[in-house]
Amino acid sequence: MQSRNFRLQKVGNLGWLERNYQFQKIAFSLDELIVLNAGKESKSMNDFAEMITKLVNDVFIPIAAGGGIKSMEDAELLFNSGADKIVLNSVLIENPELVKQLVVKYGSQSIVGSIDYKSKNGICEIYVNDGTCKLDMGLPEYLKYLEDLQIGEIYLNSIDMDGTGFGYDFGNINNIMASIKLPLIIAGGAGNEKHLMQGLKLTGVSAVATANLFNFIGDGLPNARKHLIDAGENLANWDVNS
Repeated sequence: MQSRNFRLQKVGNLGWLERNYQFQKIAFSLDELIVLNAGKESKSMNDFAEMITKLVNDVFIPIAAGGGIKSMEDAELLFNSGADKIVLNSVLIENPELVKQLVVKYGSQSIVGSIDYKSKNGICEIYVNDGTCKLDMGLPEYLKYLEDLQIGEIYLNSIDMDGTGFGYDFGNINNIMASIKLPLIIAGGAGNEKHLMQGLKLTGVSAVATANLFNFIGDGLPNARKHLIDAGENLANWDVNS
């Protein structure tokens, strides 16, 4: 799906991705693949797990999968299908006891907490349920809440910047940097390698995520990775032909 401020437009399926973007080849431009079931209606965990199984046969990099995880069985299905990590969003607030159980069973390093937020009057508002339900909790408070759940990473996604290609929400990211004690992945807005570089330069940012460069900008990802490596960023060089 192509997402713009969480409004979705279908662009293809896994076969389309493989045919048009030589998925096995473009995986060499990544360190990790984050796959989210972003459908607005009922989400079939079995169908999603089947897609994850197909993905792991095509790529060698770790896969983090999420979207619609509501039970221990959902998580187990994704892990058994080849996911290295699971990404949790709504369940973080709806069932914190389940999150704690998942941490105990699979370890903090396997659990990613996804935060979707909008900025309103200088305040970051947290949304769950595919961006439809606002929480009565500010971003710094929510980060502390997730830290207490002992999850391993934060995936921070700006709904305002999502799909724009205008760059990450650096203003708010800088403002809440002191509140983040967990490894941080930033998402929403990357449109070129300069945006990726800006994100990686921030001392509190562990990783940068992009969908636009992955899906829609030709050789954008391979070129971006080469640019980052040439600039001295600490990235593995997966170019097996070099």
